Amino acid sequence: MFGRKKKLDAMVAQLRPDLSRESLGVGPDFPGVAPNPLLSSDARKRNADLRTGVLALGVLVGWREVNSNPRVVLMFDVETAEGISFRGIADEDLTITELARLAPGQTLPVRYRPAVMDHYVALARDADPARVRQLSDQIASRKRT
Repeated sequence: MFGRKKKLDAMVAQLRPDLSRESLGVGPDFPGVAPNPLLSSDARKRNADLRTGVLALGVLVGWREVNSNPRVVLMFDVETAEGISFRGIADEDLTITELARLAPGQTLPVRYRPAVMDHYVALARDADPARVRQLSDQIASRKRT
């Protein structure tokens, strides 16, 4: 069982070196990008947990297209209300319009799981704009002091 997972990780790293831990800028604790998140029970559970995760702000660093749906892996430098900073990875299905609007340096609301801290985040498309502004002000005031 354990050897099978390592073989799968090695195969994915060979086929898509742009999705390797090193390329994405995350550490060895990152579980990796699921080849097909719809078939992975871990990925489905993670995505469900992230929908109710804690709000944070992510500055878009870059992205990698995984397939032509378009499914993309977005890389963020995330800052939380508590002052924690980390590299966050969001595995998202975007429309062509959303993909065309992506630009490095954009700040977007994301959700993360503080109890897990495995580098996974999700776009917080449902976030209240007033709450996002409040979070942004809170982070900015902490940086000024």
